[in-house]
Amino acid sequence: MVFDEYYSLKEASSLLGKSKETLRRWDRNGKLKAFREPINQYRIYKKEQINMYLEQLSIDYKDNVDNYEAPIKNYKVLELFAGAGGLAIGLEKAGIKCVALNEIDKWACQTLRKNRPNWNVLEGDIKSFNFEEYKNNVEVVTGGFPCQAFSYAGKKLGLQDARGTLFYEFARVVQEVNPLICIGENVKGLLSHEKGKTLAGMISILDEIGYKVVPVQVLKAVNYRVPQKRERLILVGVRKDIATEYKYPNPHNSTYNLIDALKKGTLYDSDVPLSVGAKYPDHKKNVLELVPPKGYWRNLPLDIQKEYMGKSFYLGGGKTGIARRIGWDEPCLTLTCSPAQKQTERCHPEETRPFTVREYARIQTFPDDWEFMGSASQQYKQIGNAVPCNLGEEIGYSIVKFLNTYHQSLSKPK
Repeated sequence: MVFDEYYSLKEASSLLGKSKETLRRWDRNGKLKAFREPINQYRIYKKEQINMYLEQLSIDYKDNVDNYEAPIKNYKVLELFAGAGGLAIGLEKAGIKCVALNEIDKWACQTLRKNRPNWNVLEGDIKSFNFEEYKNNVEVVTGGFPCQAFSYAGKKLGLQDARGTLFYEFARVVQEVNPLICIGENVKGLLSHEKGKTLAGMISILDEIGYKVVPVQVLKAVNYRVPQKRERLILVGVRKDIATEYKYPNPHNSTYNLIDALKKGTLYDSDVPLSVGAKYPDHKKNVLELVPPKGYWRNLPLDIQKEYMGKSFYLGGGKTGIARRIGWDEPCLTLTCSPAQKQTERCHPEETRPFTVREYARIQTFPDDWEFMGSASQQYKQIGNAVPCNLGEEIGYSIVKFLNTYHQSLSKPK
């Protein structure tokens, strides 16, 4: 090892304007991986690695936002509709321990067990589980419940009116467990579903079971260290006997692009690993060959536009996600569950193909060592449905900050 090619932790800290503790945390979280000095195992950094990071900062402008908050107690979460573990990984990285995860999809359950044998994975329909053993034993309940319409009875929707929906099951579990805070996540479309009545009903139900809902926000993943234009609606309920306010994580100043996901740099310390991937049928490949990076169907010759779009060609609107080739210097569009699906193309910038499984995982900020079980199509589905891990981590820090503030308030003299 040639030591004049490396910076010490202290030197890297000074150059980057970050504390040594921040750099240690970045190393642990994989944001900026350190090497180890052979004898004493001190953290050291390649000079080219630090220079690359500084160059990235100069391009994006310096990101002064850091939502990190260390937990002052051992906080626990019960996760519902856990999927392949995107949110659970993020909460774990933020220091919140998963005591149990419920998921109905058998392949997602296998993924969870494969990667975290110590997690208590409850496989099956949520309706068949009773969660009262966790009552007053976990601080947080989370769940990405599907968006479903309710049957309305009277002016104010109650818990019993939501029976048969998966939000009812989410609320039932919250009522059984009595956590300090509950977090639901969903698609942005929930805001306008049934002209807003569905979301209003959910808020009404949480109010009935003793939870005050914080003003709902849609978080853009691209603002939380995710190289993807993905939006998630976050529904936060705080138990009414708690005076502590919950605050959403602050958005970062800088963003990551596709190149940060797939190439060695500040987000990952190596190029994306090789893996299996879907292929386009020949007719679609022939069309997408004609699309430049950051281009879409309108970049095609007019006769091919009409043939490829069919009746959609005459309906107006941008439809900018159709026949779309992503550029290296932009965040990816929202990933779908099926990468070769008609009219939601996310084509590789240089090769005319969909993203591979591991490229999908990188764009969703999964760690490279997180293995997905099942066929390639099952793996794509798990990744496409997930909460991006880094977004989950940032939400995790906001939860930790809320819980820390609550427990600190308990110790203050009245």
